[in-house]
Amino acid sequence: MSVLTIERKKELFQTHGGSATNTGSTEAQIAMLTERIKHISGHMQTNKKDFSSNRGLIQLVGQRKSLLTYLSKTNLAGYRALLVTLGLRK
Repeated sequence: MSVLTIERKKELFQTHGGSATNTGSTEAQIAMLTERIKHISGHMQTNKKDFSSNRGLIQLVGQRKSLLTYLSKTNLAGYRALLVTLGLRK
């Protein structure tokens, strides 16, 4: 069962990646990871003992962190704009 529908993925890629087919851009990947993290966080609120989902959540957060670090080193203005649009604290 997919968390994100095809339409939602295309919308994320359109807004953050520039086009619906630009799935490899760092901004689009971070946006998609953020959506998945929000979904799993909501699941963890109700299912506190679901340790496998908790491990997956921690992995996603680590992956997003490394992508954010890469983006901050390569494109600082894009990094700051992405933090504002996604509502991430940094």
